[in-house]
Amino acid sequence: MYIIVVGGGEVGYHLAKALLNEEQEVTLLEKEASRYAVLAEELGEVVVRGDGCEARILEEAGAGRADVLVAVTGDDEDNLVACQVAKHRFHVAHTIARIKNPRHKVLFEKLGIDVTVSSTDLILAHIEHELPSPPLIPLLELKGKGLEVIGVKIPPDSAVVGKRLGEFKLPAKCLVCLIISKDRGPQLPSMNVALEAEDEVVAVADPQVAEELSAILLGRMPPS
Repeated sequence: MYIIVVGGGEVGYHLAKALLNEEQEVTLLEKEASRYAVLAEELGEVVVRGDGCEARILEEAGAGRADVLVAVTGDDEDNLVACQVAKHRFHVAHTIARIKNPRHKVLFEKLGIDVTVSSTDLILAHIEHELPSPPLIPLLELKGKGLEVIGVKIPPDSAVVGKRLGEFKLPAKCLVCLIISKDRGPQLPSMNVALEAEDEVVAVADPQVAEELSAILLGRMPPS
């Protein structure tokens, strides 16, 4: 997969480094000369000096064959422009934009940006996750799919504690994707995985059955 990262700040740097560690093909665009020099010294030729909002720079970076463009500069307008140029000029299939102002999210979506990431929303989600309520946290909406990624923390008194996933029936239109255990860390789910108190269950579900899934995991509805 070929990924172009626009913006060589702390977010862009760590993102590019992580992708390189996963052996992905990456180009990191940074327009400021001093920052470019620092990045190039550490990451090498994957760093290119240039403004990711400019079509010429994106063309030279190979946007015509890119699978994903991620714009993570500190300016919402620059991120929007970079994503729009990538999508409409070079037909990049997936565009992801960092937004500093959550109010811009609706505008970005209306203008065709595939995914927006707001640090404000992410921090808020983590805060809400630590609060006693609500027990069901919507983590992400899958655009155009009518599905949500949700998270539920299992309380100590839930009826599912000690039970394996294969021992009870989950609602239709629901798929458990990840179980995060306090002791064992993240686990890919299987029918033999036993649920424990304080486990965090991440699932993809139709919004209409999300509450039913939550009720089962929280022990408000007997598992069948």
